[in-house]
Amino acid sequence: MMKSKNISFTFSEYESLEEIDPCDRELVLSARKAAENAYAPYSHFKVGAAVRLESGVVVSGSNVENAAFPSGICAERNALANASSNHPGDKPVALAIMAATSSGLTEDTVSPCGNCRQVIAEEEIRNGNKIRVILGSRKKIRIIESAGDLLPLQFNRNDLELTLH
Repeated sequence: MMKSKNISFTFSEYESLEEIDPCDRELVLSARKAAENAYAPYSHFKVGAAVRLESGVVVSGSNVENAAFPSGICAERNALANASSNHPGDKPVALAIMAATSSGLTEDTVSPCGNCRQVIAEEEIRNGNKIRVILGSRKKIRIIESAGDLLPLQFNRNDLELTLH
C-alpha cells in the first residue's frame, strides 16, 4: 500500500548581521570578501564561501569560472578542499555562503548547488559532525543547523558499502 510521506526541516532567519552570533558574523563577512575575489567573467555571478574549522581557523574560497564551463569550481567546494588540504584533521563546523552580481550583493540568500550539497554532506559523514550552513544576503541571513538538511535522502558511502560487499 502506498504511503505519502513528507520531509521538512527548520531553519532560522534573521534580518541583519547584527542579530547573529559574532563568530557567525565573522564567517559571513569572510564569505562576502571571498565573493569579491571571485573570478566570474562569464556569468558575473560571484560566490564566496568561508569555512570555520573546529580550531576556530577560517578558510575561504570563491568560485572560479572557466571558458570550458564544467572546468570551473564552486566557492563551497573550493573552500572545503582548501580546508581539507591545508588543515587535515581540523573538522569543518560551519560554512557561510554569500553571492553578488554586477549590481552588488544578492537580495535573497543563495543556496549551494547540488554538487556542493553532496560535497558538504560527505564532509559531515566523513568527519562525524554536523556542519552549520549560513546563507547570507543583503536583506537576510538564514542558518541551517546541518548540511544534511539540504540534501535529504542523500547518496553516501553507506550506499556504496551495500554494493561493495
